[in-house]
Amino acid sequence: MPERIKKLERWLTDQVGLPHFSLEPASADASFRRYFRVSLDDKSFIAMDAPPEKEDSHPFVNIAHQLRLAGLNVPRVHQKDLQQGFLLLDDLGSVLYLDILTPDNADQLYGDAIHALVQLQSKVPAETLPPYDRTLLMQEMELFREWLLQKHLGLSLSNSEHTLLTQAFEQLVENALEQPNVAVHRDYHSRNLMQANPNPGILDFQDAVNGPATYDLVSLLRDCYIQWPTEQVEAWAMTYFGLAVKSGVMDRTHEAQFLQWFDLMGVQRHLKASGIFARLNHRDGKSGYLKDIPRTLSYIEAVVARYPQLGYLAQLVSDRVLPIFR
Repeated sequence: MPERIKKLERWLTDQVGLPHFSLEPASADASFRRYFRVSLDDKSFIAMDAPPEKEDSHPFVNIAHQLRLAGLNVPRVHQKDLQQGFLLLDDLGSVLYLDILTPDNADQLYGDAIHALVQLQSKVPAETLPPYDRTLLMQEMELFREWLLQKHLGLSLSNSEHTLLTQAFEQLVENALEQPNVAVHRDYHSRNLMQANPNPGILDFQDAVNGPATYDLVSLLRDCYIQWPTEQVEAWAMTYFGLAVKSGVMDRTHEAQFLQWFDLMGVQRHLKASGIFARLNHRDGKSGYLKDIPRTLSYIEAVVARYPQLGYLAQLVSDRVLPIFR
């Protein structure tokens, strides 16, 4: 038995004081965190294992508290040992949005998720979170250049092409920074939303920041793991816009530029995500995310074709990157 699991079992027994229980893997994510279902006779919990030399669990605890104060369905932290990197959490179940989404239930499930998102944005004080600033936005897109283009695909860009790519990144940053600032979950999608009561249960919020209002929306609706028709996505986006105006997150005068904010925010996120998927493969030995890169890049291809100012990025993705995957 791995030493970390032995330590976790000792913590649950000796410090938490649980009686006889069984421990089964619940899930793992793209970081070093792992989750285990702790089953007792009449109920279950989730134990989070986050090695402290790899993961800082303080943000998870702090943001979970803020989200619960805002009335959102996130796991309650019952016990914690941040020195060892162990948390005991509510068990929100095992049914991810990704497991159950169909054309028949998508309106209801996305409707619930959009209402919860507006609740998060309107009730969680963004100023208490780290800033999603120019530096961080640019660092994220550089993952596309470093890990996808260079490391994974072995593409070589000329100096002028590097300049054009950086200019595209800068335009995407400007688009992000001109939006209203809100609390941003930063990974609000079908693998982190659970079918629960109330719906949805929200996971993986520890990287929350103070940033652009459309970031979580595009994470949800242009999901790297499941794709919907453009017309349906835009209809859901406008449903969000109406609720955001009512809640004070946005102003009615933002309507003219809202879909451009949404589109270009998605390009920034999908550049980042495709770079992360490549990095997970090469650095962390997690190859399973490679299959999601073509879908992620296809969002970029579809959007940038409508924005002439991103012509070089359109050419790069359509002519040099996606053909390799196809």
